[in-house]
Amino acid sequence: MKVHNVEMVMSAVRPEQYPDDGLPEFALAGRSNVGKSSFINKMLGRKSIARTSSKPGKTQTLNFYKIEEQLFFVDVPGYGYAKVSKTEKEKWGGMIERYLTGREHLRAAVQIVDIRHAPSKDDINMYNFFVHYNIPTIVIATKADKIPRGKWDKHKKIVRQTLNMLGDDPLYIFSSEKGIGVEEVWAEIESRMQPADEE
Repeated sequence: MKVHNVEMVMSAVRPEQYPDDGLPEFALAGRSNVGKSSFINKMLGRKSIARTSSKPGKTQTLNFYKIEEQLFFVDVPGYGYAKVSKTEKEKWGGMIERYLTGREHLRAAVQIVDIRHAPSKDDINMYNFFVHYNIPTIVIATKADKIPRGKWDKHKKIVRQTLNMLGDDPLYIFSSEKGIGVEEVWAEIESRMQPADEE
């Protein structure tokens, strides 16, 4: 997809605040410091529409980015960040769970992991949550520019095995620095924009 028009239309914490455009939505999930904002910026061809921060745990709302009047990226708060209070974590958890389990326009979750390391316990829990609720998941192994290309397959295998990924959930290599994987991920997202029963 060639992205010309994109806007962050709202930050929501409750269902009544979600947009009512009826467009397909893709939820972006990942650990607090995994590079989710960089992924969004790269996919949208913008330098800083999603704020990257040296302080993990900055995103505390569901941020809806409308793209080409055709779909939404929904940035959810990063998980696994220790310095957030337990109460705050529970509040975010409820907000995220409500959105992910009750949103009819959600077409897939895009889970971002760091290709350099085996997925963390939080990554595994998040993936299992998607599986439990039958949410189709696209896994993105980012920071691919940080390891030699010859080791990508080995690291992909570690990600797939550690998450115990379902056979039909795709896994893409990505680099926000080098633009690796942008076209492939867009093709995957575009292929999922219709509701399952209309495909």
